[in-house]
Amino acid sequence: MELSRRKALMAATSALVAGAVKASPSAGATAKPNILWLVSEDNNPYIGAYGDKLAHTPNLDALAKKGVLYRNAFSNGPVCAISRFGILTGVYAESCSPAQHMRANAHLPKELKTYPQYLREAGYYCANNWKEDWNCDAAGKEIWDDSSHTAQWYHRPPGKPFMAVYNDFTTHESQLFYDTLGRVKPVDVRVPDFLPDTPAVRQDIASYYNRIEIMDKNCGDRLAQLEKEGVADDTIVFYYSDNGGVLPRSKHFAFDEGLRTALIIYVPPKWQHLAPAPAGSEVTTPVSFIDLVPTLLSLIGQPKPPHMPGRALLGPFKGTPEELAFGSRDRMDERYDFVRTACDGRYRYIRNYNPDRPAGIPEAFAWMLKSYQSWESEHLAAQLNPVQDRFFQARPYEEFYDLHEDRDGTRNLIDDPKHQRRIATMRRALNRHMLAINDNGFIPEGAAAEGYFPSRDRKAYPLEKLMVLGERAAQRKASNLAFFRSNLTDENPIVRYWAANGIRGLGKAGASGRPVLEAMAASDTSVHTRIAAAHALAALGAEQSGVAVLTAILQSAEAMPIRLQAVDALTLIGEPSRAALPALMQAASAPPPPKGSGIDDYVAIASRHLAARLDGTYRPDMQVYGPWPMIKFPPPPL
Repeated sequence: MELSRRKALMAATSALVAGAVKASPSAGATAKPNILWLVSEDNNPYIGAYGDKLAHTPNLDALAKKGVLYRNAFSNGPVCAISRFGILTGVYAESCSPAQHMRANAHLPKELKTYPQYLREAGYYCANNWKEDWNCDAAGKEIWDDSSHTAQWYHRPPGKPFMAVYNDFTTHESQLFYDTLGRVKPVDVRVPDFLPDTPAVRQDIASYYNRIEIMDKNCGDRLAQLEKEGVADDTIVFYYSDNGGVLPRSKHFAFDEGLRTALIIYVPPKWQHLAPAPAGSEVTTPVSFIDLVPTLLSLIGQPKPPHMPGRALLGPFKGTPEELAFGSRDRMDERYDFVRTACDGRYRYIRNYNPDRPAGIPEAFAWMLKSYQSWESEHLAAQLNPVQDRFFQARPYEEFYDLHEDRDGTRNLIDDPKHQRRIATMRRALNRHMLAINDNGFIPEGAAAEGYFPSRDRKAYPLEKLMVLGERAAQRKASNLAFFRSNLTDENPIVRYWAANGIRGLGKAGASGRPVLEAMAASDTSVHTRIAAAHALAALGAEQSGVAVLTAILQSAEAMPIRLQAVDALTLIGEPSRAALPALMQAASAPPPPKGSGIDDYVAIASRHLAARLDGTYRPDMQVYGPWPMIKFPPPPL
């Protein structure tokens, strides 16, 4: 983008995201509520207050009884870093690429202030103990008064209100890598319809319940501390999980289990004028974590700034209820995907932009769960029924589930005549949402158009055109061949990229596009487009040519995301990628990045997995990720 145009765009957007109106005068310098966030990791509402009869969660049940329970609360991403970006900024991760990809480091423009910055400007002492994981370059030591293992609300100066966050690791994914014995036994649990009923699956579900019971006790201890220190009457308490559950087909996936969370808010009697509803109430309209920053601002007497798409859930600037909560899935560790979804609490609409990519391509870290290993082992042994095996198969472009009638989301009703009006409404709503937030999902990771400001340049990122291309590519209809061919020579590399993806989806029916694809794969100015063209050539029957291009990119000095995209394409090509085996073995044996570098060894991990598939040594329980220490993380100290 030329300099003058860049400056104009930044000036316009800076005006849009200017700071919110100053707070209204308060009755006194300290006449503001304290705010406490109790944040657990990776759990669905396996909580008694939500109707789960197997759960033992007396502290959270009591909090809900005197507070407000949000029946349909959702994270906006099915993994911590993506969800936490939105929680920190009030902006969807997919508006600020590469923040929507797990373990990325997006640039956070200074114009997008974080919630601790807003609160500190309003006179709050802000403490975060201890997890950050915001998927961007925000520095904890700069935006918080204290963000560390020792951060505590009671370290605040006298007379200052506090905003404190305590992150409890008890229910984190890694804590299920070993069994947790307790009140709930494997025989007690219900196995979802999409999972096989195996001992490993039952044990992980039982361990999950037992971990949640421990987490509930930790929450109770934290609440008791408020009472003991005499600040409970002045403290508004939020409890929520940073994303959905961790059991198979939950965390990392844009199914309901990956996005549905608990949210309980307690407002003490002194501050009841800020409460959204009377004590013991239940809110059934959908809410999501993009609403948390507007809610914090409302509690301190400030309206949200214009760039935040969420709404305040309570306080003087409480917004009107939304009809839908939106979620996304993009790269999860070493695996690429592109899924968008909307849910009203009962019905969930899912859109798969890469439908040829099975959900169940192993993710090395997640596959340390014995339940995942068991599920894939049953798949390889052909022991699954069709519902259970669907996880390992190609997906449709669209899915639609009635979660009241089908709690596990196994019956896709996308073609059911009686739901067509509702599906059309949700389809249009998702389209409007993607345009409104400037969804960066069509930008290949590492491309120049990434970022909150660069992606707003419609010459660099023609979103409306790309949404049409992406939809047709995912539908895989031969009638779109001429449309794809006409876009193979577009001046925009992202358009060319999606046109190549469209032809790839047609398989050998797209053979007439082969000459242009060969030229693109050999010499396109965009390496991302070269990858897409090479992948398409393999789908058209030119496996040798496509694999050769992808192998060369894997062996190049390109950045990690680009080399990972080459391995990703080789993985989907499958057996014809055997010619790349020496290059994969070399990449698999590369030394890991330095500790603390912020770079994960995803190219080596994905290469290790594919090499094992190709040479016949792969097993679902193989430690592709490497050994993981059996660490039990204690809760933050009181």
